[in-house]
Amino acid sequence: MTDINKNTPACKMTIAGNIYEAGNAREFKTGDWRSLRPQYIPEKCTQCGLCFAICPEDAIPVGKDQKRTDFNFDYCKGCGVCAKVCPFGAISMTTEGEN
Repeated sequence: MTDINKNTPACKMTIAGNIYEAGNAREFKTGDWRSLRPQYIPEKCTQCGLCFAICPEDAIPVGKDQKRTDFNFDYCKGCGVCAKVCPFGAISMTTEGEN
């Protein structure tokens, strides 16, 4: 394997962005680059299922009882679509690092 640095010509670099096998997203934890973090408010949640159905990263786990649980922050990118779709205000978005 070639050592790649700022002086490496493009013809010697590895190809980026290629997906070589399907279903490999679980191998790459991508939640560490979010700037917004969803906060789950369970007392407001009616378990309607809108949030986990709309989550593009499948970062809202659903238990065997078919009820959602807190976020899987290893994969949540903080896009906020779950908070937008929730009609009950059970999800709020905060700045990452704030409590």
